[in-house]
Amino acid sequence: MYNYALYLLAIIFLMVSYKKDKKKTKMALKKAWKSFENIIPQFLTILAFLGMVLALLNPEVISHLLGQKAGWQGLIIASIIGSITLIPGFIAFPVAAILLKNGAGFAQIAVFVSTLMMVGIVTLPLEIKCFGKKISTMRNTFAYLFSFIVALVIGVVLG
Repeated sequence: MYNYALYLLAIIFLMVSYKKDKKKTKMALKKAWKSFENIIPQFLTILAFLGMVLALLNPEVISHLLGQKAGWQGLIIASIIGSITLIPGFIAFPVAAILLKNGAGFAQIAVFVSTLMMVGIVTLPLEIKCFGKKISTMRNTFAYLFSFIVALVIGVVLG
């Protein structure tokens, strides 16, 4: 019901905007469509990848590797996957939700999402060029360690 209310509100505001300035509204809709076109290939690729992973790894395997009972081993696996994966946030959260539904633990998903957003192994060479080796290494190390703090807090609160 809440979603329908948000859609209705968006439509109302779109109509108000159109009434106020047709040209700007059309331009905004064109930009939104362009953004959507740019995002959809990445989104579909990740969904296809996730579909293959879920086909290969049934809920029992996911629960064994990333479930609450996986403990520190599950946290390490999730943190490594998160650190080396380059996925935008708008895809990471639905992926996390799917993993949770398939048996992953809250702490493991918290460390996965945290490292995904804050640690950049793939982007480290570019970061070193911009900020230097020392700063880049320190930032990634502290972000990695902080991800475990986040996971522990989430594990205690939700686990």
